[in-house]
Amino acid sequence: MYIACTVLLILFVWGFFIEPELLTVKRYKTDRLDGKKIVFVSDFHIGKFDIFRLRRIVNKINKLNPDLVLSGGDFIKGHSGRHSMPVEKIAEELKKIKAPIITVLGNHDISFDKYSVKNAMEKAGIVVLDNSSTKFEGLIVSGVGNKKVDPSQITLVLEREESTNILISHTPDIYYDVKEYVDLILAGHVHGGQVRVPFFGALICPSKYGTKFSCGDFRETQNRMIVTKGLGTSILTVRFCDIPEIVIIEG
Repeated sequence: MYIACTVLLILFVWGFFIEPELLTVKRYKTDRLDGKKIVFVSDFHIGKFDIFRLRRIVNKINKLNPDLVLSGGDFIKGHSGRHSMPVEKIAEELKKIKAPIITVLGNHDISFDKYSVKNAMEKAGIVVLDNSSTKFEGLIVSGVGNKKVDPSQITLVLEREESTNILISHTPDIYYDVKEYVDLILAGHVHGGQVRVPFFGALICPSKYGTKFSCGDFRETQNRMIVTKGLGTSILTVRFCDIPEIVIIEG
C-alpha cells in the first residue's frame, strides 16, 4: 500500500508540476524549403504566472536560429482569459524572437477576443493570418485559424503560384478537406492528447477524428501534414508522456 501511494504521488507530481514545464525539440526534414529552417510552435496557453515558461520558449527558439517562425495560435489560457497573462504582455515577450513570426489564431484566442489578440500581435510585428496568405522569401504561407473551417474557405485562401506553399491550420481536422496540393500543412490544437499511455498513445483528443491526428507526420493524401504536441495545457495543467515541443522543419 505504501509503495502504491508513493508511486501515485510521484506520477501526480511529475504529470502536474514537472512534465508541463519541460521542453523538447522535434525535427523534420523536407526538400521543399531550399535550405531554410522553420520553427513551428502552437498552443502556448500562457497563464498569469507563466512568464518564465514563456521566456524559456522564446530563448529556446532564438537558440535554434530559425529563418522563420510559424505559429498555430492559442496564446490565451482558457476561453474567458481569466487565467491568462494579458495578451499585450505575451506579445511583448514574443517580440524578442529574432526571426519573423507568422501566426493564425486558435479557438481560445477567438473565444476570448479575436480582435484584441490580433491587434496585440500585429503591434508586436507578428503577421496574423485570418483566412489569408502572405509571402516570405519564396514561400507562400496561408492560414486558417477557425476551429471549424468551411472547405471552400481553404480554396479561397490558398495561392496558386510556383512557390513552396505552406498552410497553417489551428486544427488538424481540415486534413481531408484540402483538395489542392500544398507542400506542407502545419497544425496543433490537440496537444498530443496531453496524457499518453506508453505503447498505446493518446487517450483522448479534441478532434472529430479522435486520437488519429494527435501528433506526428501524416502523408495519407497528396498533402503532408505535421501536427505538433504544442507547448501548453488546456482544462487540466497535466502532461504525461507528452512533453511540450518545438518543431523544426529543415530543408
